[in-house]
Amino acid sequence: MAERSTAAVDVADTSGDEPLTAQADQSTADGVAQNRERDTESDEAQGSGGTGGPGMASPPELHSGHKLARRYRLEECVTRLDGFSSWRAVDEKLRRAVGVHTLPADHARARAVLASARSSALLGDPRFVQVLDAVEENDLVYVVHEWLPDAIELTALLATGPLEPHDAYQMVSQVASAMAAAHREGLAHLRLNPNAVLRTSSGQWRIRGLAVNAALRGVSSETPQRADTEAIGALLYASLTQRWPYEEDAYGLTGLPKDIGLIAPDQVRAGVHRGLSELSMRALANDGATASRHEAACTTPEELVKAIGEMPRIRPPEPTFAAPPEYQRTTYQQGSYGRSAPLPGAATPVPTLPAPLESRTGKVLKWAVSALLIAALGLGSWQLADALMDNGNSSDDQNKTQTTDEGDKNSAIPRPTKPLKIASAQEYVAKGDAQHPGDVGKTYDGDSSSYWRTSSYKDGPDMNPAFKPGVGIVYDFGSAQEVSAASIGLLFGGDHTTVTLYATDSLSSSVPITSMKKLGSVTTTGTTATVKVAKPVKSQYVLVWFTALPYAPGDGFSGSGYKQAVTDLKFTG
Repeated sequence: MAERSTAAVDVADTSGDEPLTAQADQSTADGVAQNRERDTESDEAQGSGGTGGPGMASPPELHSGHKLARRYRLEECVTRLDGFSSWRAVDEKLRRAVGVHTLPADHARARAVLASARSSALLGDPRFVQVLDAVEENDLVYVVHEWLPDAIELTALLATGPLEPHDAYQMVSQVASAMAAAHREGLAHLRLNPNAVLRTSSGQWRIRGLAVNAALRGVSSETPQRADTEAIGALLYASLTQRWPYEEDAYGLTGLPKDIGLIAPDQVRAGVHRGLSELSMRALANDGATASRHEAACTTPEELVKAIGEMPRIRPPEPTFAAPPEYQRTTYQQGSYGRSAPLPGAATPVPTLPAPLESRTGKVLKWAVSALLIAALGLGSWQLADALMDNGNSSDDQNKTQTTDEGDKNSAIPRPTKPLKIASAQEYVAKGDAQHPGDVGKTYDGDSSSYWRTSSYKDGPDMNPAFKPGVGIVYDFGSAQEVSAASIGLLFGGDHTTVTLYATDSLSSSVPITSMKKLGSVTTTGTTATVKVAKPVKSQYVLVWFTALPYAPGDGFSGSGYKQAVTDLKFTG
């Protein structure tokens, strides 16, 4: 099928990836037009209304709570620029989260967005985030698409380090295969970047933004297959090196050093899989030059799929098990320890066994010992039977208690902990605005895919006391409970997260932290934090207070910056 000269569009780029400007650079080697996207939007512009250029139609006046078609309730605006906006929304009919792009019907790109969304919906390939609806009504065009709360962007995965070879192999295989299928139907992506590639909880890779996002931003290419193939090569390069394969920094990744050109991944980072390194270079626009040889460049996703198929399959790493401890062998033989070694050439003395008791005295002794043994066995049997009978007679009395030495020793053993039930919760706002007070219940709803999140801050990781001393939530147990620890699930790792527990008198933010009792504090770089209370304290209300946040890339809710989210939280007492 002939390729489209205009971008078909990407279905679901409500990931909050910051607006990117497409650059069409003419390659002198192969004459391929490359669309390289760069971050240009600040956190403020993303969240609060960048505007389009001269003559651009104004964005429709929409707000949180507005309903489209009496069905899709808008929850949060995640992108607003160039006359269109993207939202996280709720389909009230099917009770599920969805994403929505909206723009005025008289917008210069409205026709292209509708056409691209409908074409993408007809593809129906589950490897792409699906377009669910594309409608024009009341002077408004809107596109509804899937929302995957359990999926993680490649941007977030690379924030903690490069992918393992098997994971990178699976990513490039699945993405290339999906894009080859899309191009066979005449659909191009043209905005394929780390924000558009997601890994689900089952380990599958999915692509969002097929055709729709490019149409929203007016991106097009005369060679769409080559543009998408180069984009896949950049994704693989970034996955292997945690570097962006161009001089500019993008998607939270550092670009290559200036004036050295494009170098192979295995020259950027030690230990990179050689076959994957060469594959990424063949997909990028560099005539397929690699560190070791020159291969023909892959100019279409179909050629890239073929090149992947010719590679030896990369298998997942074998699970490792801890080896059992080796027991130290001794050279001591039974009966030889403590004896002096015989001199060389000397005969080893043979131990003599005592003569059997054959005398009359010996026989008497034997009979006496036998009698004593029989008596002891009889006495022991009688005592055992007596004890069993007493135990049987007293087993029906459940109110009797018995104190023994063993019981006295056990009194010093710590009592087992029990989970504490959370009755309610409320954001604690020490200064400035609240974070997301409507989501506090998601921290203890038992669903690890839902979460309460902070805003994204430019400065960090320590929060600025003059601007925002910290962020947190007060939890209410319904009555005073003895609190011994809190286990907190976090969405973002890296840098460091500092969290402290305080016992307080109420849910209200009017109680200053200086008047609260500090229970414990911990700093972590992972995605879990356990705060232990040295001496359990009894309180009805406990504040979970964050004073340092890790750096994380942009996602479906906010731009890149210092931020954190709590997926689930449990107290024990």
